[in-house]
Amino acid sequence: MRKLGCIALVAGLLLFAAGFWVAQGWKGGGPSPRATNVAIAEGSSLAAAARQLEAAGVIASASRFRLQARVFGSGDPIKAGEYAFPRGVSASDVLAILQGGRALQRVVVIPEGLPSVMVRDTLAKADELTGEVAVPREGSVLPDGYAYERGDTRAAVLARMQAAMTRYLAQAWKARKPTTVVTSPEQAIILASIVEKETGKPEERRTVAAVYSNRLRLGMPLQADPTVIYPITKGRPLGRRIRQSELRAKNGYNTYASAGLPVGPIANPGRLSIDAVLDPAASKALYFVADGTGGHVFAATLAEHNANVKKWYAIRRARGEM
Repeated sequence: MRKLGCIALVAGLLLFAAGFWVAQGWKGGGPSPRATNVAIAEGSSLAAAARQLEAAGVIASASRFRLQARVFGSGDPIKAGEYAFPRGVSASDVLAILQGGRALQRVVVIPEGLPSVMVRDTLAKADELTGEVAVPREGSVLPDGYAYERGDTRAAVLARMQAAMTRYLAQAWKARKPTTVVTSPEQAIILASIVEKETGKPEERRTVAAVYSNRLRLGMPLQADPTVIYPITKGRPLGRRIRQSELRAKNGYNTYASAGLPVGPIANPGRLSIDAVLDPAASKALYFVADGTGGHVFAATLAEHNANVKKWYAIRRARGEM
């Protein structure tokens, strides 16, 4: 009997030790010395995921992790995706991350005023996106930051960008003011793209919109330099001064050579520029020129404008730019 009791005691101790071995580290810190990203493929089993995690150093042992998951974890399936595992993450949290499906998200940013050829370039350079995409229709993309996961397609992300523009333009068009000069959402995007390229200061957009709205009402040419550049570079930087021959070129975009709006947008305008053309400032200004601070000074008469131009030239000469 005493011998049997000793055997039972030893067995109990071994069982306790085994249980302690399984429990050890389930809630405590794991072996990973740094944050690590691991991509779990679609259809992966817990065993396959555990082997990946062991190889990446996120967990110490795939077999031990599986045993711990069976004893202490839930029976919920794991989900495919790329996951960010923090430094020293516990086995318990590893399983929660896999079962929760909170995959790592990346963000591609489209700045306001980016032309569509450069939208395509930005998507082409975005890490972990798949597939190719053509240059989108100019003015069809809403500038913003767009989250995506590893393996998403460029076409799918672009479709979200364009859907966002469609939704915002419809919303903004409904809220347009009677003072707007544009007569359709398409015209709003065209004029907003010019406003976007003419000023980088948010507080100026409604006044710039007012200048161009006033010119359109009077039948004056808009004379916007970015419309001259667009047919030459499709919106990329020109890298030199505009030539006189280019100012005279009639191509549907050049607002020096023809009055009215261009035949299409010259960039992808942001929300503030769209709002500006649909609710321009109450201003009689017809002209504007740089003021040397990154903004502009506005004028209602040509005489005022010429005086402002002289001041701008004086600033440029003082800077050694002329």
